[in-house]
Amino acid sequence: MALRTEAEEWLRTKGTDQWSDPETGEKAITKWRASIDEGRAWVVVGEHDRVLATVSRGPVDRDFWRDADRPESALYLYKLIVAREASGRHLGTRVIDWMCRLAALEGRTWVRIDTWRTNTELHAYYERLRFRHVRTEEPSHRRSGWLAQRPVGELVMPDAPLLISPTAEPHTDAGARSEVPAQRGQRAGQP
Repeated sequence: MALRTEAEEWLRTKGTDQWSDPETGEKAITKWRASIDEGRAWVVVGEHDRVLATVSRGPVDRDFWRDADRPESALYLYKLIVAREASGRHLGTRVIDWMCRLAALEGRTWVRIDTWRTNTELHAYYERLRFRHVRTEEPSHRRSGWLAQRPVGELVMPDAPLLISPTAEPHTDAGARSEVPAQRGQRAGQP
């Protein structure tokens, strides 16, 4: 949650209205907490056990994606947040590549996102990371709706994978790490 708070403050300095509405913000935080409780959220931990980034996956958002989009063909990426102290290290890029690897292992074709409709800087960021704009949806009860997807095989930094530990415990043995994302109750490298 500290990453979210930091991101909200940073977004205000960028002149965007993203995450500024208390009503939609509270709904988003409630959904995010559910993804954490359900084991669909990950964190990137750096030196001294500092959380540097987070990302979540979730079900298809039917406010945006239609049956014609073949929703089962994609992994839906949510809540990618990188700590300001880790800015400039390509951590967001590596997290997205990591999610692409997970999607490929599951036999999916796409990683999909929806972002705030008015945050054009964020749209440009994702387009630099090989996401292609699909369309913009504008349901009256949502501020998100800029939809994009990226083929799972289009890794931006294939030679710099994030390594994961299968538990919350830090590991010193390099053999205990994998570049394959583990789900709750699953050891790294196991299907």
